[in-house]
Amino acid sequence: MQRHETHSTLVNPEIEGLLDRADSKFRLVTLTSTRARQINAYFGQLGEGLGSSIPPQVTSTARKPLSIAFEEIAADKIIAIEPPDEPTEEELAAIEAMNLAEEVDGPPEEGA
Repeated sequence: MQRHETHSTLVNPEIEGLLDRADSKFRLVTLTSTRARQINAYFGQLGEGLGSSIPPQVTSTARKPLSIAFEEIAADKIIAIEPPDEPTEEELAAIEAMNLAEEVDGPPEEGA
């Protein structure tokens, strides 16, 4: 008997649930991408001694910094301080980059 494994294409935690914590999709993109870069920097400096990067604030089976950042936001470990009046050029570029990456690679990895 052959067993087929299926993978959900939904992001866990769900993006819709995270929008409540960031007030807008623009703020969510900025918050998540900033935190993912910090997590990536933390993993990059491991083995080099103590650094100034903050380690992940949740226990996760996810390997991608973006997925870990989503989980931190869902667990209220990372919060949005003040929502911007309108998206900046950097935020718009980040959204466009996420959309292009999702078209090529699919949605971010689910956090098991």
